[in-house]
Amino acid sequence: MSDSDTFDYVIVGAGSAGCVLANRLSKDPRNSVCILEAGGKDNWIWFHIPVGYLFAIGNPRADWMFKTEAEPGLNGRILNYPRGKVLGGCSAINAMIYMRGQREDYDNWRQMGLTGWGWDDVKPIFRQHLDHYLGAGEHHGVGGEWRVEAPRTRWDLLDTFIEAAVEAGIPRVSDFNTGSNEGISYFHVNQKSGRRWSSARGFLKPALSRPNLKVEIQAHATRILFEGKRAVGVEILQNGALKRIFARKEVVLSAGAIASPKLLQLSGVGDGAYLQQHGIDVINHLPGVGENLQDHLQLRPIYKVHGVRTLNEDYRSLLKKAHMGLEYALFRRGPLTMAPSQLGAFTRSSPEYATPNLQFHVQPLSLDRFGEDPHPFPAFTASVCNLRPTSRGSVKIRSGAADDAPFIRPNYLSTSEDQRVAVDSLRLVRRIVSMPALQKYRPEEYKPGAQLTTEEELLNGARDIGTTIFHPVGTAKMGIDSDPMAVTDSRLRVRGVEGLRVIDASVMPTITSGNTNSPTLMIAERGAAMILEDQSHIAAPARRSA
Repeated sequence: MSDSDTFDYVIVGAGSAGCVLANRLSKDPRNSVCILEAGGKDNWIWFHIPVGYLFAIGNPRADWMFKTEAEPGLNGRILNYPRGKVLGGCSAINAMIYMRGQREDYDNWRQMGLTGWGWDDVKPIFRQHLDHYLGAGEHHGVGGEWRVEAPRTRWDLLDTFIEAAVEAGIPRVSDFNTGSNEGISYFHVNQKSGRRWSSARGFLKPALSRPNLKVEIQAHATRILFEGKRAVGVEILQNGALKRIFARKEVVLSAGAIASPKLLQLSGVGDGAYLQQHGIDVINHLPGVGENLQDHLQLRPIYKVHGVRTLNEDYRSLLKKAHMGLEYALFRRGPLTMAPSQLGAFTRSSPEYATPNLQFHVQPLSLDRFGEDPHPFPAFTASVCNLRPTSRGSVKIRSGAADDAPFIRPNYLSTSEDQRVAVDSLRLVRRIVSMPALQKYRPEEYKPGAQLTTEEELLNGARDIGTTIFHPVGTAKMGIDSDPMAVTDSRLRVRGVEGLRVIDASVMPTITSGNTNSPTLMIAERGAAMILEDQSHIAAPARRSA
């Protein structure tokens, strides 16, 4: 690449959304597309073996290694905040769980005035890029780029947990992705024949042979280039040199809910007073940039068990490790194919909720935090998260320097509703574990601790064991004209400027009720179609010479 090249479209971020955009925008050979990825290639073995997330999260080769500020709602703890740093982005290191959320999530977006984002609008988009092992039908498609398969391992402990949940009143379900996800079942996963299926594998790599698509790695965007109020390109730092990449038609930010608002702020789009404090000239005052951060806080109750196999003891046995490796090498089955969570459940913390407001991620293992070894005793984890938190946080630049990590303040458990749901969640976990089905394994509560019984004690226990489940969204939210905190409109255009869109999880006005990766791909599909529709009606600006 020269010091200044020009394309029709410049995409910042080759993560979950960016790979979809690169594929769709370059499908027409008349469009030239450049996609910029600050990380590297996905040519490390642990990007492809599913259990590799254990080695990727917390590794600077794969992870931006962000941290939150000290969280008052979590007793002042600072959390690691993983974000993918590689082609495929977070889809290269995430839980691989295929989840759309609930019909009501999207219908609520439509009711906010966001035309075209209701369930009936987005369901066909989810379906069109699927290659689902269940085959073509009302809810799923086949032949698309996004492969979904059943898990390739089973655990007696998890099967018994299903029985206990049914005894507690949670119904069995076979598919979480029909518009209602209430019930308990094994998760469907983004894998193909026992290997992780990232957005880079599904969407980007099939398009790499197109001469009109250029992929730049190790290309760290430092600011958006503007002429007046129009975005005309991106400045990047690559191999120690500053370069400029120009866009004839549009610049698209797909760097995620942390990096996209950061780049907007560095470029002069955000809260004007705050930007001026950091010496940044204001292009457009948009106070909502970086605000409205939402995330699913997972509480991780851990129970010791007896007389049943868990991954804790398998992990500590050299013989069993060798067996796991051989089973994977020969059959692409067994524990090395495991997602971080295998078993899911959706239910209500109390009858006041019309649809499930809790999600369980149940694992036949336990550890203090990702990246550390499992505990030396047999145990399981029954993680539970509030699907629709009312707490709101923020992402803000720390300085005007592009290489400074931003302030990340999720503001967990800052509302009375979220606190009440947290306490009710822990009580529900105890209720499920107390059911007859699990008693043969004599479960003993290890965390937060059976001695915690009052509401105040349980809330403090939740503050001690709560952590991110890696679902940040909302920091460049869609909104209608009358919403002063809206950053993008319903067509994902950044308000008050031209030639600039945000197309990633940042634009969600409210978080979806489940894992957020596949909804992000849906947003990218919808965004790509909008770009092409809009450009078909607009003459491109005069071509810039390189």
